Amino acid sequence: DAFAKGFFSGPAQPALVLGGLLGGKVLLVVTDPSYLASFQGLLSLLRAGGVFYGGLLGALLSAVVLVRRWRLPFWPLADSLAPSVALGHFFGRLGCFFAGCCYGASCHAPWAVVFSDPKAAAISGTPLGVPLHPTQLYEAAFNLANYAFLAWLFRKSVQGRLGGQVLGFYLVNYGVARFVIEFFRGDADRGFVFGGLLSTSQAIALLMVPVGVFLTIRGFRRART
Repeated sequence: DAFAKGFFSGPAQPALVLGGLLGGKVLLVVTDPSYLASFQGLLSLLRAGGVFYGGLLGALLSAVVLVRRWRLPFWPLADSLAPSVALGHFFGRLGCFFAGCCYGASCHAPWAVVFSDPKAAAISGTPLGVPLHPTQLYEAAFNLANYAFLAWLFRKSVQGRLGGQVLGFYLVNYGVARFVIEFFRGDADRGFVFGGLLSTSQAIALLMVPVGVFLTIRGFRRART
């Protein structure tokens, strides 16, 4: 859509990036308050990439503010953005893999990976010399497949009406995948709830899925009217 291209190529772009960066770091502090305990922790916070869910929420809130200010239709914009979020997350998880963060639990699978860079251990606490699940690559592969599906759905839906169904599918797909992948993660500092039963990301995923189902049904119903 022309209006979507104009929206994201103008001053909205830095606002969305800033909202994403701030949101990612805010949720990182919520899950690990030790970042605020010392000056060294603050420096580590500046270097850290943040939490994806926080970045997604921060960018979404920024988009809501900007859309209301410029009186643009929110749902078509959200649907046009969803495939790009999945593609960007694909590259982000590749970055996680090369940095050694967001690592998996130990395993003896043939595809296990072993990290050896001391910087990964110093910054992210990555175990060195231990075979681990390549959870970063699991999620990267999923995000690439999700991007392909969402891009196809967007092209198909744009011929009718965009009412949030593409965003809805993104929330459902990613929520389910993230919930499952979390069981193979090994970084214990990512935050847990319910007495350690679920990670923070799994709890958020459980909220994302029903919201996504609602948006998907609502969007397809609007497309038929």
